[in-house]
Amino acid sequence: MQKPFAITLDVGSSLANHTGSWRTERPVYLSRKPPCNHQCPAGENIQGWLFHAESGNYQQAWRTLVEDNPFPAIMGRVCYHSCEAACNRAQLDLPVGINSVEHFLGDEAITQGWQFPKAASRSGKKVMVVGAGPSGLSAAYQLARLGHAVTVIEAGPLPGGMMRFGIPQYRLPRQVLDAEVQRIVDLGVRIEYNTKVSNVLEAKEAGGFDAVFLAVGAHIAKRAYIPAGDSAKVLDAVSVLRSMEGEDKPLLGRRVVVYGGGNTAIDVARTAKRLGATESIIVYRRNRDKMPAHDFEVEEALQEGVMIKWLSTIKQAGDASITVEKMALDDKGFPQPTGEFETLDADSVVLALGQDVDLSLIEGVPGMAVQDGVVQVNAQMMTGHDGIFAGGDMVPAERNVTVAIGHGKKAARNIDAWLRGVAYVPAPKTEVASFDLLNTWYYSDAPKTVRPILDIIRRQSTFEEVQGGLDEGNALFEARRCLSCGNCFECDNCYGVCPDNAVIKLGPGKGFEFNYDYCKGCGICVSECPCGSIKMVPEDI
Repeated sequence: MQKPFAITLDVGSSLANHTGSWRTERPVYLSRKPPCNHQCPAGENIQGWLFHAESGNYQQAWRTLVEDNPFPAIMGRVCYHSCEAACNRAQLDLPVGINSVEHFLGDEAITQGWQFPKAASRSGKKVMVVGAGPSGLSAAYQLARLGHAVTVIEAGPLPGGMMRFGIPQYRLPRQVLDAEVQRIVDLGVRIEYNTKVSNVLEAKEAGGFDAVFLAVGAHIAKRAYIPAGDSAKVLDAVSVLRSMEGEDKPLLGRRVVVYGGGNTAIDVARTAKRLGATESIIVYRRNRDKMPAHDFEVEEALQEGVMIKWLSTIKQAGDASITVEKMALDDKGFPQPTGEFETLDADSVVLALGQDVDLSLIEGVPGMAVQDGVVQVNAQMMTGHDGIFAGGDMVPAERNVTVAIGHGKKAARNIDAWLRGVAYVPAPKTEVASFDLLNTWYYSDAPKTVRPILDIIRRQSTFEEVQGGLDEGNALFEARRCLSCGNCFECDNCYGVCPDNAVIKLGPGKGFEFNYDYCKGCGICVSECPCGSIKMVPEDI
């Protein structure tokens, strides 16, 4: 008998119709690497600690941060935050103030007295670290966490290396530096001061150490030949900044000329103003576009009254003056002399032309290779001599605090593996979450919070900290500007927009999963995911 109406399935019988068989692609959840994390030389899990900070759990944010870097209060002040240059939010408005939130977390930890937990067990192994700068202390911290007994040998009277002797107090207050170093000492790291290692193999054997990490900083100033009279006062930048840590401050006079174009030159010129110089002039042989100093530091120096003489080089230093020759850039951007000269009054000339590392402690060590003034290391940070590792200023790399801290962490992980007779295997590399993966419509407008700056008058006459920190409210707001690039933050978009109810919500903090029996592979979840943490893959994968 013919039915008058079309035959339909019984109510509920569609549950047996597994629509997943129609797919050519299926969605998968994944964690892409945020560009900030990818850029950080110290290897911080920036998005990870921002996630805790934006929920107001500052201690957990700090603990996540210090898994990779023991110096958040220091880094919040001196890091040049290349992570912010990579931040996807910059393509919306302005990058997340990662550095300012790190500054806040570091200060909060000092205020609250948060400490590092000690290792659950001891390995029985002893490691010698040569140098108490950022790289050496970073390695010591990580090795202590892994249960090794660590002794840091430091030639100077105080810890910090170039963090103390190369960065002025107006950028890094010494009480902040001391507090974060003390936390590492409290972890069980031993530091021997005023002890210079003249032969690393002898020191290793005498102390019964199983491994060594070399982290000697670049403290030897490079010189330039400048004809000078007997009474001319020509100093080097490293000595000037180092002497600022003593009771007797350097006597630079009223008219100070600094020769160089890096951040150290800027620091010395700004220091001279604070010591009472009426004229603090930087002489640099190229123009501002070619200047290696960071632009914000140049701008702060100009605000404080430092003058910069571009396209100039010092030819001669007299009793109370210098002779400067004007330069011109050729078609390749290199400065060439013009034959035009002028005279500048100068009570002192400070050379800021870079630094070298004292490598005398490794002379005669078998297998040790030195090229262009730095030690050659392999991918595991080990030198050509078994069991001796090196990092920081001693190896080929950019020289800054963040890079040095990253070297210390990497070396510590490889030293630990070497001591245990295994190879350290880093986590596999993952795809970086690019801006085009984000669905920015879902994010609200949020202007970047600017940190307070000390007024110009006090900046010119005192060593008070120039860059202030955020308060809790501002830090919380800034943390919440993070877009969580490439990582699910459980906004429920995929759960809400799926036309097939194929997304299963697993509960707070557990994320989601797909029921592939009913997913047709339409891709709506991918297109509507704000942070790009879902990807379509071919069905045969």
